[in-house]
Amino acid sequence: MYTLGCDVGSSSVKASIIDVKTGLSVGFDFYPKTEAPLNAEHAGWAEQNPDDWWAYLVKAVQGACKASKINTDEIKAIGISYQMHGLVVVDKKNEVIRPSIIWCDSRAVTIGNAAAASIGEKKCLVHLLNTPGNFTASKLAWVKQYEPALYAKIDTIMLPGDYIAMRMTGEKHTTISGLSEGIFWDFKTNSLSEDVMNYYGFDRSLIADICPTFGSQGTLTSKVAEELGLKKGTPVTYRAGDQPNNALSLNVLNPGEIAATGGTSGVVYGVNGKVNYDEQSRVNTFAHVNHSAEQTRLGVLLCINGTGILNSWTKHNIMDQLSYREIDQMAMKTPIGARGLSVLPFGNGAERMLGNKEVGCIMSGINFNIHDKAAIARATQEGIVFAFKYGIDIMNSMGIDVNIIRAGNANMFLSPLFKEALSCVTGAVIELYDTNGAVGAAIGAAIGAGIYASPEEAFVSLKKIAVIEPEGLKANDYCGAYEAWKENLAKAIR
Repeated sequence: MYTLGCDVGSSSVKASIIDVKTGLSVGFDFYPKTEAPLNAEHAGWAEQNPDDWWAYLVKAVQGACKASKINTDEIKAIGISYQMHGLVVVDKKNEVIRPSIIWCDSRAVTIGNAAAASIGEKKCLVHLLNTPGNFTASKLAWVKQYEPALYAKIDTIMLPGDYIAMRMTGEKHTTISGLSEGIFWDFKTNSLSEDVMNYYGFDRSLIADICPTFGSQGTLTSKVAEELGLKKGTPVTYRAGDQPNNALSLNVLNPGEIAATGGTSGVVYGVNGKVNYDEQSRVNTFAHVNHSAEQTRLGVLLCINGTGILNSWTKHNIMDQLSYREIDQMAMKTPIGARGLSVLPFGNGAERMLGNKEVGCIMSGINFNIHDKAAIARATQEGIVFAFKYGIDIMNSMGIDVNIIRAGNANMFLSPLFKEALSCVTGAVIELYDTNGAVGAAIGAAIGAGIYASPEEAFVSLKKIAVIEPEGLKANDYCGAYEAWKENLAKAIR
């Protein structure tokens, strides 16, 4: 018996088929093979075509099925993970009527700030656990304000995962977790936020019906089943944003447990068992995958937009076609602190943990006589790590201890330098697991379909593959470099 997980990211779509007896992947693929393009017509904008996501998903699923060599009729359920906070709008024919405004698009910051001021910032935090900021609701308000003719054609608004599920099943649903990440959910009333809907003038009909995160969410249509090479009627039984799903894949479900990722953006995600929020809204709190009115499980999310995307930009624009491994090896030969070279990695839109300021990527302290590509490579990764540390300090101030960081063995966590620096500067032990978002979505599908009786049963096979502990002398050097980095950041955000 098998389940399929699809992870719809901004760089690619990944698909994994797991054998539910072992919990292990038997088939995996991703598409496109190079990073998916982002369209940015203006500074701070970022859009993608949802139809492209679907085309990527079809190829990834077909590839995973071919790699698995199984009878695809044995795939009993499908789970979906997706890039958070995006806006997809469809008309009455369920056709997309504009490109998706995705997570790192910062055009709606001023609109969200005005909403917070009008509703009351304290009220927003108490009820929404966030301020409207640059999240999905504010992006929809931007469309309403600047594209009124198009807005009038909208029948339903969706998050990216809702759209993918609709393409699979023909049914339009969303989840409480999804509504909370879009800043549509009131945690005090356990309902759609009247404050947000009324302030922005949104009609309730724009919001899809709510379905459970785990459970029946529709079945594959015959047309889609044929396109994907799967059995008609296969149920979709799980959907979640990429960060809650990543936490699920690492068995991070209970208060005090921490998950991290280092993809295009960097995230530290901790589970809280009580309703709370950051007074300055620099980190964000959403409903976790196992949250309910009876059991409070909230994900406290620190997101840094400029992480893996900076590493990728440096590779493609500076490093003369060197591989990531070659760049890592070169960077490790340069002393900690990169001989005074410092990089602020904030060139991918407004940063929530910096008060939604667009600082931009700043490289400072360059000395033409001593700095080379190796120094740039080290300073780039250290800058990313120090941004993580800056955000973790905020979480510490909220009473969330970060002593152990669980992560998948992927993206930035493949870099020896990144792992060493993060462990040393935070003092945390890093545990790496052989899992990914697509595997997590497949496990979520098995839980949602009732194939696994509980998460405990689902994660019996989760294997720890590496442990990285802070090294004393290096930790002192990294902490010193971090203090210098913070001084540069303080100058940039004055």
